[in-house]
Amino acid sequence: MLDKKKVEAALSKVRPMLARDGGDVELAGITDSTVQVRLTGACGHCPMSTMTLRMGVERVIKAEVPEIKELIAV
Repeated sequence: MLDKKKVEAALSKVRPMLARDGGDVELAGITDSTVQVRLTGACGHCPMSTMTLRMGVERVIKAEVPEIKELIAV
């Protein structure tokens, strides 16, 4: 089971990047090795949100918490 504190700490590292564009990310849930996140603010409806999720959020949190196998947006 993934440690919620480690995931939240990893997410806190990407929040400044998202905040520069008026967005944020919140942890929606953790099941086994899958993390569910929700992009909010300007990032929630941006046409580039999929790229932001994969190239930004997912890359950073997988580097910080290698136990994560999948990151999905809800």
